[in-house]
Amino acid sequence: MVKGEPREFHYKDAHFHIVTEAWDPVVNRIIEERLNLETFIEKNEYFKTALTPLSLKISEYQPESVRRMLTVSAKTGLGPMAAVAGTMAQLAGEKSREEGSSNTIIENGGDIYMDCMEDLLIGLYVGKNPYFQNLALEIPLSLQPLAICTSSGRMGHSLSFGDCDIVSVFSSDASLADSAATLGCNSVHADEDIEEVLNKLIAIEGVTGAIIIRDKHFGTVGQIPGLIKNNDPRLKDKISRDDQSNFK
Repeated sequence: MVKGEPREFHYKDAHFHIVTEAWDPVVNRIIEERLNLETFIEKNEYFKTALTPLSLKISEYQPESVRRMLTVSAKTGLGPMAAVAGTMAQLAGEKSREEGSSNTIIENGGDIYMDCMEDLLIGLYVGKNPYFQNLALEIPLSLQPLAICTSSGRMGHSLSFGDCDIVSVFSSDASLADSAATLGCNSVHADEDIEEVLNKLIAIEGVTGAIIIRDKHFGTVGQIPGLIKNNDPRLKDKISRDDQSNFK
């Protein structure tokens, strides 16, 4: 397992937990891209509020975050901002690797991008659901780099039209995983929706697996890391909380 505690970084309404050996370049990259995105939105206000894909052409003159968010929006059918947290996490993670960090974990409001030289154990938080408490995912080196992005209709600040405890999506592309998790969560309204939604998610090119938890029901599809019981006594202290953010 990766040694050392993650360090927290807060910028405006974004809250990160970061493991890297290249702290300054990584946080500078987050700030840089956040400012780039804000400048773009000032000139294109509809980008922030769109709930469906936009007709904007992808251009080299757009910020990198915008290009990635537009790309995955076309795949999931959602507005581009559904991918903002995962996009920022991966851009920070790529900067960490570029700077030579052997271990990188970027967590942004529950969306995680990891690229480490060792196996990892990642907790899976399901809120008040009494049936699936203390779960953890074993992430082997062979699956990395990997993004795990999670959306909930019952927790957090993000806009959701569904009703389930969590939808977690796995992909090497954090932008895609983030947008797809939102799509999945929007689509689950009852227990009988779970199988159909899992099939819809795995049909998206680039999604490698997904988990849906709703009350007593637990469904998976695709390549899922091993699930074990999380015995970490400090589990509650490590839960990401981002209750006040309204950027996403």
